Amino acid sequence: MSFWTRHHIFEKNSIVLIIGILVVVAIGGLVEITPLFYLKSTIEAVGGVRPYTPLELVGRNVYVREGCYLCHSQMIRALRDEVERYGHYSLAAESMYDHPFQWGSKRTGPDLARVGGKYSDDWHVRHLSDPRSVVPQSIMPSYAFLAHTEIDTSFIADHLRTLRDVGVPYTDEQIHNAAADLKAQDDPDSPDGDAFAKRYPKAVIRNFDGKGGAPTEMDALIAYLQMLGTLVDFKLYNEKANLR
Repeated sequence: MSFWTRHHIFEKNSIVLIIGILVVVAIGGLVEITPLFYLKSTIEAVGGVRPYTPLELVGRNVYVREGCYLCHSQMIRALRDEVERYGHYSLAAESMYDHPFQWGSKRTGPDLARVGGKYSDDWHVRHLSDPRSVVPQSIMPSYAFLAHTEIDTSFIADHLRTLRDVGVPYTDEQIHNAAADLKAQDDPDSPDGDAFAKRYPKAVIRNFDGKGGAPTEMDALIAYLQMLGTLVDFKLYNEKANLR
């Protein structure tokens, strides 16, 4: 029996065709799924990635609450034009503590995966308060009210505790000191600054909105933006990748 004759069996008999489709799909599924059972993790271990500080976490909550993710993705594709414009392509490990993560395909504004350190705190304050003062063509609304909204620190320990329940490795010490750490990151003169820096390596300590007093949502959002893309040393990452 020739190949074409066998092929006609599938074309003329719908039951045989359905069975054939199911067999092929099953084989393809097994080939893709089976290796996952032998992997400890589907996320590559990358040095430098840490959980968010309490202040950064509040800033991320503000970012999600205000719908910033609707116009800005945090996913740089491994394409030449993307990498040249935004920086190193995004790694899954960079979002391993995100619930939910901010990857996506919709971009009205630029991707923010590597925005940390790209602009000064003052630039962010002016941009969030009056976007067109720094980007004339911007269609972003003003978020000036964030500078006048103090952060309620009473819930932050519970938030860290909840995130630990879903896999974020916050320690008992970090949870216990959550409120104090939130304030310490916004105050370079805080006596708790050294202890905070040990709990959260690479965390920047400064008054982000340039004002005194209690931390505001403006402080928190800028703290979050300024850390995006800054945790991984991509020079070391690329060197290790080349050795593999």
